[in-house]
Amino acid sequence: MPLDIQFVRSHLPDRDLRYFPSIDTTMREAAELAGQNCAAGTVVVADEQTAGLGRHGHGWYSERGMGLYLSIVLRPELQQANAPTITMALGLATAEAIAASANFACDLRWPNDIMIGPKKAAGILTQLLDGAAIAGIGINVNHEQFPSTLSEEATSLRIETGSEQSRESILIGLLPAVDRYVAILEERGPAAILDMFSRRSSYASGKRVIVLQGDSVLRGTTAGLNDAGFLVIRKDDGSDEIILAGGVRAAGARRR
Repeated sequence: MPLDIQFVRSHLPDRDLRYFPSIDTTMREAAELAGQNCAAGTVVVADEQTAGLGRHGHGWYSERGMGLYLSIVLRPELQQANAPTITMALGLATAEAIAASANFACDLRWPNDIMIGPKKAAGILTQLLDGAAIAGIGINVNHEQFPSTLSEEATSLRIETGSEQSRESILIGLLPAVDRYVAILEERGPAAILDMFSRRSSYASGKRVIVLQGDSVLRGTTAGLNDAGFLVIRKDDGSDEIILAGGVRAAGARRR
């Protein structure tokens, strides 16, 4: 069933919502709107993406009518923030919206994954562009199954709760939550977001992990976040390494 965008608009009358039944990627459309100086908080949402974007050039599986696929144009004080802390602010907002709508608690995996157990239920992609941040959020809401290439690492709220969830309700809760956490980032600085994320995430500290970096694998234990929002890994030899990019997985998780 298509997203009831009029219902969403009735609950968020001051929000500029651009809805598409199908689009290649909401990120591209949001970036174009940002280039046209659209208002902060403008949202592009679609029932389907034919070329959804994930991190490191990966795609985002966007089955028609099953998930929330959206991008938000943000204009935070970028001199005080960077992509990692913006991404973590959005992760906190997404987990909060899911908990409020589906009554289901999710974990946060640095830097951009919302997890249920060992599987990903939502992801975030942040791109900085000419004074704006384009924040893509994908939430697996009512998917009943995934392609074989994703089935071992992806899940949905429907699979985990055993019941269909309202995409409209999640979206209505998500957008104000994004506003609140971005305001915290602007008013209190990155340290406030890093503290909230560290307390909310089981991955931030004390977690045995592997980090996939191209063809190499780094093994160690998470030792918190540095002031810029990057993950610190304490290797088995006792030395620390700052992770700027790479796929973090709980130790024992299957490498894909």
